Amino acid sequence: MAKQPYPAPVNGPGAAATATIPPPDVTSRHAIFVNGQWQDPAGNEVITVINPATEEPFATIPAGTPADVDRAAAAAAGALEMWSQSSLEERTSVLGRIAGLIEARAEEITRTIVSEVGQPQRLAAQLQTASPAENLRIIAGAVGEVGWEEQIGHTTVRRAPAGVVGAITPWNVPLLMICMKVGAAIAAGCTVVLKSSEIAPLSSFTFAEITQEAGLPDGVFNLVSGTGLQAGEALVAHPLVDMVSLTGSVRAGRRVMEVAAQSIKRVGLELGGKSANIILEDSDFERAVSDGIADAFRNAGQACGGLTRVLVPQRRLAEAAELAVTTARSYVLGDPFDPATTLGPVTTGGQRDRVRGYIRVGLDEGAQILTGGAEPPADLERGYFVQPTVFTGDNTMRVAREEIFGPVVVIIPFQDEPDAIAIANDSPYGLAAGVWCADDEHARAIATRLRVGRVRINGSTVNRRAPHGGFKLSGIGREWGRFGIEEFLEYQSVG
Repeated sequence: MAKQPYPAPVNGPGAAATATIPPPDVTSRHAIFVNGQWQDPAGNEVITVINPATEEPFATIPAGTPADVDRAAAAAAGALEMWSQSSLEERTSVLGRIAGLIEARAEEITRTIVSEVGQPQRLAAQLQTASPAENLRIIAGAVGEVGWEEQIGHTTVRRAPAGVVGAITPWNVPLLMICMKVGAAIAAGCTVVLKSSEIAPLSSFTFAEITQEAGLPDGVFNLVSGTGLQAGEALVAHPLVDMVSLTGSVRAGRRVMEVAAQSIKRVGLELGGKSANIILEDSDFERAVSDGIADAFRNAGQACGGLTRVLVPQRRLAEAAELAVTTARSYVLGDPFDPATTLGPVTTGGQRDRVRGYIRVGLDEGAQILTGGAEPPADLERGYFVQPTVFTGDNTMRVAREEIFGPVVVIIPFQDEPDAIAIANDSPYGLAAGVWCADDEHARAIATRLRVGRVRINGSTVNRRAPHGGFKLSGIGREWGRFGIEEFLEYQSVG
């Protein structure tokens, strides 16, 4: 490893949390959820779910097949006429009941997701459990904000459900993404077949149970677990599926577009980012750097909108580097069920190896490593842990251009404001950005020049009623609030 310019930390990474709290007693799942019933899958193969903190298996799920997808799609198509004619009141009511049942099972859901994703329990309780319920309530409230019908001359223009939706969700925030997609789709009057992540699938089974308890009519929501290659491809290609909504990698998005194009399906894609945090000279500099690092490292860096490129004035590069190192070294790695832990593992062994590989690439390209590295953290012999890592470099390096999806950031100096804007826009992605400046209006003016879907000003909180989505490789379409509902609607002219 390259020599670090700062002394090794006394605490933080390497000073691992050691308490061990038993994971939940999760029973392996044996059935898929189709037409309001738990049914035996067509095949006998199963997928093993691994705890990323222990590297041990703790549950299995069915490996769904194209035959299972066919049953689920038929059920969704059969329920479409009924649900598409349901009242807005019925849709908002069932979304509220689902949100309430998630909250009632919050402790169980949190512990399950911690065991399959690895995020520290205290943080997961909010992001992985409370936030999904909150999003469902926001979607329910946004039903009344949609312009369902308007008159243009003698013609009535109405919003009609897109049809049967194939939803494919990721492993980093499994239940949140399910609620965002399924909640918006059923609010629009669509029916859904969900293919949840096979890496973190267990909350999707809980969600299916909750929809049943909440009184969602049979066939409106269906669940087929399995791999992308088997269940996912079959779902995207199925002739009864009218639209596909995916959150995942660019590679997965490209494949969805290829397969969906054969039957001219609509697609909604949220594919990640490499977001810039522009910190201007007159900003609250210390807060801007430390908050930006915290944003990039949330969920062990497995956040599509994380601010992983830190753009600072050239003359303040050394100051930014010191602040970033202090923040990075404040994290405590270890057992996600230990209250002392502030940074858990990444979710899979493959992702751990990928992130460590990017750290080596950064070193090979000449980036200066300030803290962290590709070596396993001290005192953590098991688990998919990655040291929180901070580089300084330039925007041509792969660590500055490619989505790493781990606790790795690169600090990039700029000469002046136009240079900062040019660097921020010089990316194949366009999901999110941050701007820090003493004058909010000045920061907003900069935001209008950024080719990204969302810009946070001086650390403002994310507004989940406003649209979420990106430009360029970050995808197609928007989620959240009424904008998410509208993604699942078509225009129809009558008269």
